[in-house]
Amino acid sequence: MSTTTRSRLLAAHLYFITPDAAPDRIADLATAAVRGGADVIQLRHKSLARGELLTLARRVREITARAGVLFIVNDHVDIALLSDAEGVHLGPDDLSIASAHRLAGEARRVGGDRLLIGASASSPEAARAAIADGADYLGSGPAFATPIKKNKQVIGPKGVAAIAGAVGPKVPVFAIGGVNASNVGQLTAEGLRRACVIRAIAEAPDPKLAARRLRTMLVESQ
Repeated sequence: MSTTTRSRLLAAHLYFITPDAAPDRIADLATAAVRGGADVIQLRHKSLARGELLTLARRVREITARAGVLFIVNDHVDIALLSDAEGVHLGPDDLSIASAHRLAGEARRVGGDRLLIGASASSPEAARAAIADGADYLGSGPAFATPIKKNKQVIGPKGVAAIAGAVGPKVPVFAIGGVNASNVGQLTAEGLRRACVIRAIAEAPDPKLAARRLRTMLVESQ
C-alpha cells in the first residue's frame, strides 16, 4: 500500500466498526462517525448476502473517501478489493487463532501490498504471530466486559498495553471490547491512544458527538 495509507493508519486513534443493521442505518452511522472525527471505518455485517454486502461496501467507501478516512472490510478480501477499500480485517470470531493467522498470510498474497491487513489478538504471543503472518495492525481485547464477546476473558487495559509493548510502536494496536467514554481514561492511563468501538457510537443518541468526544479523549491524552 502507499506510504500515505500507512501513515494514515499510524496516525489513527478512533476506529468505528459498524453494527449489523439496515444498509441505510449503516450509511448514516458511517457518515456521523467520520464527521465526528473517526479515523477508520470497518464494515462488519454478518447477515447480508454477498452482493448486498458489496453494494453497501461501495456506498460506505464513498463516504470514507470524501472524508479522507480509511475504509476496512471485515473478513472478505474479495469485497475489500472490489470496493476499493484500504484494508481487510481478519478476526477469530469463527476461526481458530491459527486459522486467522493463516488467512492473514493468504490475504497478503492475494491483496499484495494493495491492502492493509488487520488481525485480532488477545495475547502477546498471538500478536507476534499475527504480525509475522503479515498483519499491519491489531485489534486487541476485550479491554472491558462486553456482551458481544461474552465468552472471551477480559484482558483489561494492562493486557492490551502488554500486547502493544510486545509488537512495538510501528504496529498500531487498537483496544477493543466495551470501550466507551466512561472508561477510555483507563486506556490512556496505560499509554493506549487507539480504540475500536461499536456500541459507543452506534447506540449513542448523537453518534457524531459521541465520536468527537471519544477521539478528543484519546488525542488529548498525548
